[in-house]
Amino acid sequence: MNEQSHILCIGAALWDIIGRTPAPMRIGSDVAGRIARIPGGVALNIAMALVRAGARPDLLAAVGQDAAGDALVADMAAYGVSVQHLYRAPDLPTDTYMAIEGAGGLIAAIADVHSLEMAGAKVLAPLRDGRLASDAAPWHGMIALDGNLTVALLAEIGSAPALAQADLRVAPASPGKGERVLPLLKRPGTVFYVNLEEAGLLCGTEFDGSAAAARGLLARGARRVLVTDGARDTTDACADAVLTQAPPQVQAARVTGAGDTFMAAHMAAEAQGMAREDALRHALKVAANYVAGGPEH
Repeated sequence: MNEQSHILCIGAALWDIIGRTPAPMRIGSDVAGRIARIPGGVALNIAMALVRAGARPDLLAAVGQDAAGDALVADMAAYGVSVQHLYRAPDLPTDTYMAIEGAGGLIAAIADVHSLEMAGAKVLAPLRDGRLASDAAPWHGMIALDGNLTVALLAEIGSAPALAQADLRVAPASPGKGERVLPLLKRPGTVFYVNLEEAGLLCGTEFDGSAAAARGLLARGARRVLVTDGARDTTDACADAVLTQAPPQVQAARVTGAGDTFMAAHMAAEAQGMAREDALRHALKVAANYVAGGPEH
């Protein structure tokens, strides 16, 4: 791997509490299933997927100095994610995400990422003080950025001299937080990874497919976007070309983390110099394998 394989991931690192059942569910359902606690959060999910792809991710996130935080940091380090630049908050608890998945996919989820929001600019200190970069020595590589940061901090990232030359890859984190990333939409050197719902929210309308959504985002000033639409096709669009591919069809065994897996696989493929069409095909294959419950490599 070359130096492009050193990728920063900025955003949420937390514990995922996920309940899964193969049974159909509706409001008020009470069914048998399995409940697991696993490391998660958009930035950490991407970092772990990058490790599986052979990259060297460095995580910038807020993790509490509590027992949950100690366990999370130990798991991250054992997995191969660099934790030396984490902000260990002395007065904040480690964040948590809770999701319920039934037959057909996600039923509901709640993200408690208040500690990340309260930590604010402290998370970015290594990009200011020279440990990773500074205004005088900007970061030149890839950065995976998730939308769990505050609007003010996302806007600061968009204009920070230390990040002016970065290849910024942005994930809104969830449809409910999609509008937070609007300040970055027209930033040069920025790639957006969104699903169909998030694209609609960013454009203030609804789209009937990924290609239409991608064109809508380009019309709003985005430089490059990748729009996913679940088991339907995915579009990679920029001013020069619009490329659409269908993912492999699989039986869904899990959905939480699928978008992060796709984004990480695509970033790693492009960091290794894979052609645009091949990188998209590769990322769709990796994400489909993840959704099917197979090995995550």
